[in-house]
This record gives sequence, C-alpha cells and structure tokens, in this order.
Amino acid sequence: MFLQSLFTAISTWGIGMEAKQRIIQELVPGKQITLAHIIANPDNVLYEKLGLNPAVEYSKSAIGVLTVSPAETAIIMADIAIKASGVELGFVDRFSGSVIVTGTVSEVDAAIGAILLYVEQTLGYTVCGITRT
Repeated sequence: MFLQSLFTAISTWGIGMEAKQRIIQELVPGKQITLAHIIANPDNVLYEKLGLNPAVEYSKSAIGVLTVSPAETAIIMADIAIKASGVELGFVDRFSGSVIVTGTVSEVDAAIGAILLYVEQTLGYTVCGITRT
C-alpha cells in the first residue's frame, strides 16, 4: 500500500506570540504501481495540453497513464511499453515515477498489461488494476 505520512509540528515563538503551524509532507516509497489508467478516444485538447504528438488519428487513439514508486522504475516501464506493443512514449519522469504512452486502445492496453505483469511477477511489486475512461 502506498505509504504517505503527514507530520505536523506546532511550535510557539515566545510568550504572547501566536502558535505557528508547519506541515511537512514526506513520501515513503513502497514497491508499487499506484495508477494504471487508459483514456480511450481523448479530446484533441488533452493531447495538446499534455504536449503529446498531435499528428495522431484521434478517433482511434488512447493515452495510458501510470505512476510507480520507486520512481526510477518508470524507466523500466517505458522500455517494456515500447517493446510490448506499437505505443509511442509520450512522457517518462524518473523523479516522479510518471509514464505516459500513446497509441491505439489495443496497443496501450497491451503495453500497460505487459508492464503490470512484469513489475508484479519479476520485480515483486504490488500493482493496481487497470482503470478506463
């Protein structure tokens, strides 16, 4: 399960001073895929706002979005996606653990399925199910 802890430190700054509250958010990474989503037939504007290749046939297109922890696993996931099907790599971030792939619905579905299978069986990660819109 994705662990995220929120620590609140309250400190008083002298007599008669108002109490100050400081919030510190920490990410405690586990070995898991926390999001695996397929967007079928996305609006053209979504492609543009995400900075994805606009030279696609939108009526047959899909966008796959994944997040993983530890974030460096995104590199492995991007490699698997490209090799598993004809998807194009839209974005990969080894610091946030985000991967975006584009292609037909079947290509994106095959790529995400291959990623989840490999990461779960070979790397021993906890994986979520694939969601779709």
